[in-house]
Amino acid sequence: MRRTLPPHRLFLVFSLLFLAGLACSRADVPSEGGIGTGGEPAQPALPTQAATPLPPSAIPSVSPTIEATQAATATPEAPEPVASPTAPPTPTIPLGSSPDTVTYEAQPGDSLRAVAIRFGVVPGDITTPGGGPLPSAGLVNPGTILVMPRRLGATGPADRLVPDSEIVFSPNAADFDVASFVAERGGYLGRYQEYVGGRMRRGPEVLAMVARDNSVNPRILLALLEYQTGWVSKPDRPLAAILKYPLGHSNAQDQGLFRQLTWAANELGNGYYGWRAGALTELAFADGTTLRMAPELNAGTVALQYYFSKQVAGRQWAEAMSANGFIATYTRLHGEPFDYDYAIYEPGETQPDMILPFLPGHVWAYTGGPHGAWERESAWAAIDFAPPSLLTGCAPSEEWIAASAAGLVVRSENGVVILDLDGDGREQTGWDLLYLHVAGDGRVREGAFVEQGDLIGHPSCEGGVATGTHLHLARKYNGEWVLADGPLPFNLSGWVAQAGAKPYQGALVKGEEQILACPCASAETRISR
Repeated sequence: MRRTLPPHRLFLVFSLLFLAGLACSRADVPSEGGIGTGGEPAQPALPTQAATPLPPSAIPSVSPTIEATQAATATPEAPEPVASPTAPPTPTIPLGSSPDTVTYEAQPGDSLRAVAIRFGVVPGDITTPGGGPLPSAGLVNPGTILVMPRRLGATGPADRLVPDSEIVFSPNAADFDVASFVAERGGYLGRYQEYVGGRMRRGPEVLAMVARDNSVNPRILLALLEYQTGWVSKPDRPLAAILKYPLGHSNAQDQGLFRQLTWAANELGNGYYGWRAGALTELAFADGTTLRMAPELNAGTVALQYYFSKQVAGRQWAEAMSANGFIATYTRLHGEPFDYDYAIYEPGETQPDMILPFLPGHVWAYTGGPHGAWERESAWAAIDFAPPSLLTGCAPSEEWIAASAAGLVVRSENGVVILDLDGDGREQTGWDLLYLHVAGDGRVREGAFVEQGDLIGHPSCEGGVATGTHLHLARKYNGEWVLADGPLPFNLSGWVAQAGAKPYQGALVKGEEQILACPCASAETRISR
């Protein structure tokens, strides 16, 4: 039950929250075709501090010096209504026809709604051979045989190229040493240097940093880089144009290895999480052609199909997706991809008990509905809360962030706290919580074990691009970002996240109560526990 405040305190709290909300949104740069739970074009967010460029005399001759710049964009001034996701219309079948049926074996991470969308049916069309019940919400148990009408015509290639666990930073990659792997190959990547995050870093460190922060498998990033540039195995220094855009993404904001790999991680995520959510069923190529993807694909393969669709089309795309294309390069570097297969979700998986991330009786504002977990908007796994304040912008806050669940602090730096709920010391295994924009002053130390409700630190603008003090909270499971409004929705003290039509919109719902998300921090956004 929500706590009721006296009228005079209610007015004061409302005023404080309104002032805080004037600038509590994150500063983002629009990106093309971001895909989240709602499948709408989205906005990127960079949770990395902008760095001061090195003087020219300090830059090694083998390295380009590149720093990304970001600009703030406008945010809504009033809460938007929650948009209920619906399945696309069922393709029309001629009257009197008897369509064939198709069978499909559920994969880890499948939901009934997403499967229905991929096959062009509605959830009610799907049955099991024995007629047993299917979950209307949550995940379908892996291995469940699903039967449905055959509604689709021609689709794209159906070969599964990589398991899901080779796209996300899964348990089977937790011990992978990027630096040692690169050193053994002797390619240019080992000599490359770039100024990132406040200091000069070598190529292997840059790649490992992108993999960790975006929770993308480092083996897949290495294979993409080798396939497109040869940097892993070829020692020669590339031409200047290749140094600027090693992955061929010619955008002035994405120059250098760090930004190119980050772009690649985002595009892989657009495919991966778009397929998970049922928001992506078709590839759109630069030449104007489209391709309906085979419904039996897995998220990992869709990630690759989507990534390459953003670079090539037609015969070139088909070649990249063939046995002699990208996967041949991957196999040469790492071996058979399905040797690393790890089932991300086990049967019956549910979210552990979690509470709202602030102290009891303290009123915060729900300023951001489901949106991008880390870089840009490929996985709508995060939600935002802002503390009350008399000051706008990035003002210091005395409010405390509380641990939503018990766990081990495995990372505490640069505005980031990662809480490992299974306590094994690895953020690639089990459930993890990402707290972003945690101030350095008072921040919990790495290696500490916290109980549910213990203090994490104070909200701030640290660790990312933000226009106002707030907390950005997201979940991972076995290295996969867990969609905030997916089969395992965010549930904090009984408040369940619902996405809006666009990132940052939506609501928290508890029974018949509803808290709308808005950076305006109006009365509809107030929440406490």
